Amino acid sequence: MINNALKVVRQYHHMSQIQLAKNLSISNSYLSELEAGKKEPTLELLHKYAAEFNVPLSSLVVFSETLDGTQSKSKARAFISKKMLKILEWISDVDEKNINEA
Repeated sequence: MINNALKVVRQYHHMSQIQLAKNLSISNSYLSELEAGKKEPTLELLHKYAAEFNVPLSSLVVFSETLDGTQSKSKARAFISKKMLKILEWISDVDEKNINEA
């Protein structure tokens, strides 16, 4: 679920795929495939993501692993992470609607 985590982080910061691809020096189509889960990000790219959004790389990795349930030691952590992802997606959707209506 690293793809979902990366997409939500981008949306939460109100950044388009085009802008983020430019900032990360990757193609827009590659970013689209990453967010769709068709490709896996390299460690170097995850470092760039972390720097771009000023978040610790470990947070991105732990968040995605928790969502996957592969490293989770408790079901509660996975449940909370999934709920956090849904809340962030909801906030991003509301923000996009407000921007489109303005």
